[in-house]
Amino acid sequence: MSQFTFKMPDLGEGTVDAEIIAWHTKPGDVVAEDQLIVEVMTDKAAVEVPAPVSGRVVSVTGAPGDKIAVGSPLIVFELSEAGAAAAPGAAVPLQPVPAAPPIAATAPPASPKAAGTPALTVASIAPAAPAAAPMRQGRVMASPANRRRASEAGIDLATVVGSGPGGRILRADLKTGAPHAAVAGAADTTEIKVIGLRRLIAERMSEAKRTIPHFAYVEEVDVTELESLRTHLNHSRPKDVGSLSYLPLVVMALTRVLETFPQCNVLYDAERGVLVRHRAMHVGIATQTPDGLKVPVVRNAQALGLWELAAEIRRLAERARSNKATREELVGSTITVTSLGKLGGIASTPIINAPEVAIIGLNKAVERPVVHQGAVVVRRIMNLSSSFDHRFVDGYDAAAMIQALKERIEHPATIFIPTVKSS
Repeated sequence: MSQFTFKMPDLGEGTVDAEIIAWHTKPGDVVAEDQLIVEVMTDKAAVEVPAPVSGRVVSVTGAPGDKIAVGSPLIVFELSEAGAAAAPGAAVPLQPVPAAPPIAATAPPASPKAAGTPALTVASIAPAAPAAAPMRQGRVMASPANRRRASEAGIDLATVVGSGPGGRILRADLKTGAPHAAVAGAADTTEIKVIGLRRLIAERMSEAKRTIPHFAYVEEVDVTELESLRTHLNHSRPKDVGSLSYLPLVVMALTRVLETFPQCNVLYDAERGVLVRHRAMHVGIATQTPDGLKVPVVRNAQALGLWELAAEIRRLAERARSNKATREELVGSTITVTSLGKLGGIASTPIINAPEVAIIGLNKAVERPVVHQGAVVVRRIMNLSSSFDHRFVDGYDAAAMIQALKERIEHPATIFIPTVKSS
C-alpha cells in the first residue's frame, strides 16, 4: 500500500485559490477514479473535481467555506499496487458548473419568501429537541486544535462521533456533534455559513456600495395604456407562446431610449481608467433563484422583436433557476433591469452591477385615483426605481433618461418606433 496526495489543481484564469463548497467523500470512503469528490468555487466559476485515482480516502483538507491555495494538499488517498502505478501521471478533467457572478439587487422590505432560500451549508448549533448522545467508551481521538475548538464551544468530545480513520474526530464533526445549547445553555440558534455563491454575492454587493457613488432616481409612470396593450397581445397570442409581462415591453422601450443616452450603456474598466461604451445592448435580467440572485443576459436586445425578447427572457430565467445556465449566458451585460414582480413595493434602491453604470428597477403596478386630463380618475400606476454611477452619469442625464423611458412606456406605440436621429 502507498499514499497519493492530490493537490488543489490550477483552475485557470489566474486563479490562486478555490473555496470548498461541498465534499462528496470523507475519510474512510473508498472511491473510484473519476468519481466526484469535491465541489470548489473560484471568483470565475464553480468546478466539480473528480478523483484522479481509485483508493481509500485517508484525509481531506478544509471544510465548506475554507479557501485552499492552488498546489496545496487537498485529499490523501491510500492506493492499491495497481492504483499506485497510475497515480503519478493522473490527469483530472475538471467539470465546470454554471456559476453566475452576482449582480443587481434591490433593497425591499425583508421577506423570507422574497429573498429566496439559498443553498447554504447549515450547521445546527441547538436543535429544538436535542436527543442525548451516547457517551464514547475508551480514548477519544482528536487533534489538539480540535480539542481546543470543542472546549471553546462547550462540546463534550465523548458525545461526538468521529468520521476520521478509526473514529478520529475531525473539525467537521464538531459542527454536527453534541448540541452546544445543551451544554452551554445558549438559546436555540442556527448558524448558516456564508459560502459559495452567497459569499460571492455579499462580496460583490459590498464592493459595489463601497466604490460606486449611487445616484438614485424614482419616477412615477402611468402604465394604463401599456396594460391595455399587454392584455390585447396576450389575448391574441398563439397558444404555444407564453404570456407577456411588463418586463419585455420595458426592456424594448429601454433599448430605444439608450440610442439617445449611450452614456448609460457603458462599462467602467477601473484598472485602465476607461469607460467602454457599447453599441450593442446586452441587457441583464436580475433573476431570483434558490441559489441566490443571478443575472442572465439577453444579448443584442435591440435587435429582437417583442415576442423574441419575451421568449429569450423566459428561457434565460428558467435556465438560471434550474442551474443550467452557462457562464456565457450569465456574464457580459451592459445594463441591468430588475423586477420585484408582485412584491415590487412602492420604490426600491437597486444596487449597480459593476462594472455597469446604470440599473433600472420595476416596482409593483397598482390602480389608484390620479388627476388625468383635468379629472380624478382611476389609472394604473407603477414606479421606476433607478440607480446610476454618479461618477460618470450626471444627475441631469439620469433624470432625462428615465423621463424618456417614461414617455415611451406611457405611449406604448412609440416602443416599436426606432429613435429618429437628427442630422
